[in-house]
Amino acid sequence: MSLQIIRECETELDLDMEAVAGQVVEQALDYVNCPYEVELNVTLTDNESIREINREYRQIDRPTDVLSFPLVDYDSPADFSGIEADELDYFNPETGELMLGDIILSLEKVREQAQLYGHSEKREYAFLIAHSMLHLFGYDHITEEEAKRMEAKQEEILHCLQIEKEERKE
Repeated sequence: MSLQIIRECETELDLDMEAVAGQVVEQALDYVNCPYEVELNVTLTDNESIREINREYRQIDRPTDVLSFPLVDYDSPADFSGIEADELDYFNPETGELMLGDIILSLEKVREQAQLYGHSEKREYAFLIAHSMLHLFGYDHITEEEAKRMEAKQEEILHCLQIEKEERKE
């Protein structure tokens, strides 16, 4: 796996951001039985930068917590069958890795939402990466049913890592 963490802000969290990101990404890949080595970028930014990206790509002029930019089109979520037919589109020709996509995460939102929801920054950070990984696998939460399914999958991924809702920063 090639996981590139790109820091675009000075905000610090009380955790090893690279290690936690790596653990969540690996667990998400295992969870969906991804048969490939993957390439993934995670950009850590601030509210103002993510607001600009949100405005440009979604026409929503406010900061958000996380944005996902998948590079793979699935027939159904996490269905990896058939993507080799589009090998030139989806796989890095130099490494052979599946180019999964990009995650952009506001560290300021991580801090704000951890306080709002009463849990640790680690929990919020991991939750948002798990959420974004599911988007990169083709899941969405447009309908209530999809939202419930995606929420359950996020919780299962985090449970495997023993990152639970009850975890609190003292």
